[in-house]
Amino acid sequence: MTWQRDALAGKIPVTLITGFLGSGKTTLISKLLKHPDMRRVAVVINEVGEIGIDHDLVTMSSENITLLANGCICCSVRTDLQETLRDLFAQRRVGEVFDFDRVIVETTGLADPAPVVQTLASDTLLEAQYRLDGLITLVDGVLGLGQIQDQTEAVKQIAIADKVFITKSDLADAPTLQALREAIGTLNPRASIDTLVNGEIEPHALMALGLASARAGQQTLRFLGEALDGSASTDAPEGGRYLAQAAATHDRSVRTVSLRFKQPFQWASFSAALELLSTLRGPDLLRVKGIVNVDGKPVVVQGVQHIFHTPVELDRWPSADTDSRLVFITRNIEADVIRNLFAAVGAVTPAA
Repeated sequence: MTWQRDALAGKIPVTLITGFLGSGKTTLISKLLKHPDMRRVAVVINEVGEIGIDHDLVTMSSENITLLANGCICCSVRTDLQETLRDLFAQRRVGEVFDFDRVIVETTGLADPAPVVQTLASDTLLEAQYRLDGLITLVDGVLGLGQIQDQTEAVKQIAIADKVFITKSDLADAPTLQALREAIGTLNPRASIDTLVNGEIEPHALMALGLASARAGQQTLRFLGEALDGSASTDAPEGGRYLAQAAATHDRSVRTVSLRFKQPFQWASFSAALELLSTLRGPDLLRVKGIVNVDGKPVVVQGVQHIFHTPVELDRWPSADTDSRLVFITRNIEADVIRNLFAAVGAVTPAA
């Protein structure tokens, strides 16, 4: 397989904001649209009317695109997200809208965010122009614990997030918030958790979560969930501090499996194993992220269910650690099933 030198350079970053019903997405988007730092950002929402944009902020409107005075675009989904993103980029290219350099997408409260991620990876036109920068999940500080217990959509939204914000923290008592943090950390041990009150946030807090370049550095390690203080050891056993150190200890169906392999892989055998796993258990393979040693070269892989983004070969290893490290967030898949599959692949050597 052939990779571009820098497959991500120049692509427009896309941030997804999800969260269960009532988690505060509309409040957050309303505040973001008015923020002066949102110039040159396109915000894609389900319905403009829900947001309540102030009339003095609007400079021009079309059927589904509103240009705001602060340089932000507000775009409503009238058909499907795939077509909306295509149209938005086409209008950017011909100069009908300004040259925006980032997109924020708000999903509906009952939405499974996985198909949105898959859209960015599977549509060749979109994949050539956009890149996933991160998935943000909002969790209701008052009702979040009950939603985790009762709503499968809420569990999945948390499990595949890059960053989680607990909203309405000012309305919840300390024990409830602590229990909620623990529940979120158990479902997704690699996601950072912060609080958010009344949607007040600096836009940069939602950005730069993904892999932006094939040039390796600290951001690569941060994207992979690695420790940045050098505490990761190249000979750490499985369960050591790397890529989601904390393993899920609950008996819920959603769990995190972190694997490390010293033996380099060949791309053909590694991708065949990944394809087999995703074909057989795609719906239960919630998210995959990692860095793989392919014949000595570092290759970043990431995917959701049965759809994977184009692998990116880095220009160098981001640290002295050259082991393959993979994180699987799964549903009803035993860790040994995944571990044994990739261990077997790594043990196979090609015929001379």
